[in-house]
Amino acid sequence: MMIVAVAVVVIAGFVIYRLHGIFGSHNNASGANGISNEIVPFNPKQVVLDVFGAPGAVATINYLDVNAQPQQVVDAPLPWSFTITTTEPAVLGNVVAQGNGGTIGCRITVNGEVKDERIVNTPDAYTFCLDKSG
Repeated sequence: MMIVAVAVVVIAGFVIYRLHGIFGSHNNASGANGISNEIVPFNPKQVVLDVFGAPGAVATINYLDVNAQPQQVVDAPLPWSFTITTTEPAVLGNVVAQGNGGTIGCRITVNGEVKDERIVNTPDAYTFCLDKSG
């Protein structure tokens, strides 16, 4: 009886050993070999915020900077421009402006491609441009 029990244990151990070999559980899947896969930034993105209007006009301009923090420029002479260069996968482009002339416009350009543009022709004109996929 004892020989049968020992034989069963030996056979079960061998079967388990072979199943581990078949399913590859002995392979160490951890990447702890001391080499890190550093992500290198590529393809810098250039976002240009433009505000333009009548010659000699000034405007109060609010926009989001590269960190999406609100910024304000008071009495900025037109035309006005702000450039953001980043390697982030997405940048929120947002500009709001109100001028003292009869015409004001804004434009958001990403890598040379116009994403949004508006022109308003009214006294003390107000305009905004938004690009969520920059």
